[in-house]
Amino acid sequence: MIVRWQALRGAARGPVVTHVLIAVCCVVFLLGPASGLNPSYGAGEQLLETGTEYFRRWGVVPDELLTGRGRALLTPLTALFVHGSWLHLLGNMLFLHVFGAMTEERMGRPEFLCFYVCTGYLALAAYAAANASSDQTLVGASGAISAVLGAFLCLFPRARVTSLFPFLLFLPLRFPAWIVLLFWFALQWVAAHRAGSGPGVAYLAHLVGFSVGFIYAWVRYRRTTRVRRPATATEGDSQP
Repeated sequence: MIVRWQALRGAARGPVVTHVLIAVCCVVFLLGPASGLNPSYGAGEQLLETGTEYFRRWGVVPDELLTGRGRALLTPLTALFVHGSWLHLLGNMLFLHVFGAMTEERMGRPEFLCFYVCTGYLALAAYAAANASSDQTLVGASGAISAVLGAFLCLFPRARVTSLFPFLLFLPLRFPAWIVLLFWFALQWVAAHRAGSGPGVAYLAHLVGFSVGFIYAWVRYRRTTRVRRPATATEGDSQP
């Protein structure tokens, strides 16, 4: 799903943390081997070797994380800022831009940053625990961004989202956020069961992040008035 949200005008301070997180992820990617723009990683076979070493150093390897070898306990943090391809980066950053702005505005900068990092760590750790014997490297901000989606669903369930469906000739249709996000969650659930525990997209991390984000927002803000503001977005058919 690709979503583009037109940020609310007149915001007092703006989503500074969201923009900083996006900037850091982009800089890390451009300086890393996956961008193909850093000649220090070499080319061809050398690039593949240095890239594999890079991802194992900064990404989550389940069997290493659970045994606590080396710096493994820190890798769920570093992995949040590492992405494996241009599509991986752009999809994640688009979702963060869309749903992070309003969520940050509601939570405030310090809480949103803590929420993002902690839920991202938990989502990646949960995936590692469920795949304890795997030596596949896991990178990306999807777990943290899924938590942002869950919090957004709780805080702004009636925000209007305009969706573009390819099979309807990209006819724009408007839906409440709760329909779009629950549909996204259902897709992740189905994909997680079909994918099993093999390598690929970490759908389980998405499910854990989304659930934790929703529960946190519900517990933290259930006694306060939800902010109801209009939002406009477009969606397609790619995964974050």
